[in-house]
Amino acid sequence: MEAQAQGLLETEPLQGRDEDAVASADYSSMLSEEEKEELKAELVQLEDEITTLRQVLSAKERHLVEIKQKLGMNLMNELKQNFSKSWHDMQTTTAYKKTHETLSHAGQKATAAFSNVGTAISKKFGDMRRK
Repeated sequence: MEAQAQGLLETEPLQGRDEDAVASADYSSMLSEEEKEELKAELVQLEDEITTLRQVLSAKERHLVEIKQKLGMNLMNELKQNFSKSWHDMQTTTAYKKTHETLSHAGQKATAAFSNVGTAISKKFGDMRRK
């Protein structure tokens, strides 16, 4: 019978609708007074543990801030470092290199074209002055 019961147990975490069903179910009528007392004690213990964990996390976060301050690290420095690293990482990608190469080549062609147009215009003005 135990093997059959194990097959009925869910191994996946609860989904949203499952949580709603569990939350709306009234199990208190199915529990004995002893089980209720045990669950209440467990609930108090879990709440105490959560409070302790929050306090420990808060203390560690304060300590982290203190260490960063001692090292001269602040939010602006971290943002600059993150931006610099991201910019460097982006520049090393193949797509960036190809785009940079293409735009550089296009810029050179455009510069040459403008130069030729400028020379042609200057030549035309020179011809017009001579006439």
